Amino acid sequence: MILGIDTSNSPLSVALVNNNTVLIEETHNLKINHSLTAMPAVEEIMKKAKVVPGDLTRIVAAEGPGSYTGVRIGLTIAKTLAWSLKIPLVTVSSLKVLTANALGFNGLICPVMDARRGTVFTALYDGDTLEVVVPDQHSDFKNFLEQVRTYERPVLFTGIDLEIHRPLIEEMLGGMARFASMQNRLPRASNLIALAADEQEQDVHHAVPEYRRITEAEANLVKTDTGTSR
Repeated sequence: MILGIDTSNSPLSVALVNNNTVLIEETHNLKINHSLTAMPAVEEIMKKAKVVPGDLTRIVAAEGPGSYTGVRIGLTIAKTLAWSLKIPLVTVSSLKVLTANALGFNGLICPVMDARRGTVFTALYDGDTLEVVVPDQHSDFKNFLEQVRTYERPVLFTGIDLEIHRPLIEEMLGGMARFASMQNRLPRASNLIALAADEQEQDVHHAVPEYRRITEAEANLVKTDTGTSR
């Protein structure tokens, strides 16, 4: 009995899977504070599925990148449950979770999360195998698309922030670009659980978010240190 939790961006997705069967999955994109909704959502699906905490055998969480707060909330819930129940914890890239919506696409898959100021959290995966072609990163999107263009293959873009960047994608890639349908742009906790089968278990105390960029406070500290050194 596996519980999956993804709060890494504005959508919230939770699911319970038992013996490779999805018992229940709930996903929404209402942009409600995850600190208020995530744990109640977990409790609600467990209640509906008539599952008690002692039935759980594994916890799976999205590790990021994404919202600093969102990633921390989901991972903290997962770590707390795994530690208190003494069951394994597995984490999976939030971008790979999005990519799994398009598994089987004959080409490359590019998940996109807006990171403001023309930057994104993104990566490039093979559509048939979900193997990494370009690793998860925080990148200037125009520069990233220039790299994508060199592969000269069809590219399927997915993610809730897709429309923000669609004009640039079409300008840079033209006919190479494909766009996931709206229902396939949301993360699904059932995909998260499925992907976890290929990942190693984490030590609960050492599992940390994968932000893929430094925080604003860290960036300011670097600037301060640099100025001081001068």
